[in-house]
Amino acid sequence: MPVYRDEVVVLRTHKLGEADRIVTMLSRQHGKIRAVAKGVRRTASKFGARLEPFMVADVQLYEGRTLDVVTQAETIGSYGALIADDYASYTAANAMVEAADRLTEAEASLQQYLLLVGALRSLSRHEHGPQLTLDSYLLRALSLAGWAPSFLDCSRCGAPGPHEHVVVQLGGVVCDDCAPQGAPRIDPATIALLGALLSGDWALADASDDTTRSKANGLVAAYTQWHLERGLRSLQHVQHDQKASE
Repeated sequence: MPVYRDEVVVLRTHKLGEADRIVTMLSRQHGKIRAVAKGVRRTASKFGARLEPFMVADVQLYEGRTLDVVTQAETIGSYGALIADDYASYTAANAMVEAADRLTEAEASLQQYLLLVGALRSLSRHEHGPQLTLDSYLLRALSLAGWAPSFLDCSRCGAPGPHEHVVVQLGGVVCDDCAPQGAPRIDPATIALLGALLSGDWALADASDDTTRSKANGLVAAYTQWHLERGLRSLQHVQHDQKASE
C-alpha cells in the first residue's frame, strides 16, 4: 500500500482496542489525518509519547482502507509535557486544537498548520499570557478560514475608523450608522487590544491590563462561537490570565 511521510501536530487521540490509539493530526501537506497508531499504549512502545496531544512529529504512514496507519514517528517539537505542567497553558492548548480540528479538513493548509505549531510553541515557552496567545490564535485561524474581522474600518460599509461598536455578527467594528440599535460601545483600549492580537503587536498586547484582556477575551469567544456555529467546549475551561501571575 502507498506509504507517505509528513510533519504533523497531534490534535487528539482515542483509545482503540487494548493497546492501540486513533490519532487525529493536522499535517503540513495532507490536511487533517486520522490514523491508527498500533501498540502505543503498551509500556514498551517506541513512539507512544511522540503521538500525544500538542506534540509535533515527523511521521510515516501507509494508507489503509478506512484509516491510515502510523509506522514511524520522530519528535520535532516536544511541547506536550511543558504545556501540561501549566493549567492555564493546558486549557488554552485544548481550545486551540479543538478549533483547529473544527476549521480544517482533508485539504492541506500550510498556514493553519504553521499557525498552530507556532502558538503551541509559544505556550510551551510561556512567551505571553496563555489567554492572549489563545485569543490571537483564534482570530488568526478564523481569518485564514475566511472570517477575518475588522477592528479599524467599519466591517459593513468600510467607513474609515476608529469606531466604538463591535458587533460580532457583522464582522468586527461598525460605524454609528451601521450599528444596530442598542449595540454597546466598546472602549478604545479593548478594540486596540483586539487589533494587536490579530496583527501580532505583542508589545501592546503584553502591556494590556486584566480588565481589557477580559473584555477582549469575551468578544473573541463570541466571534469564534458565532462563526463555528457550535461553541468550542474547551473555552469554558480556559483559565483567564492574571498579569500578576505571569
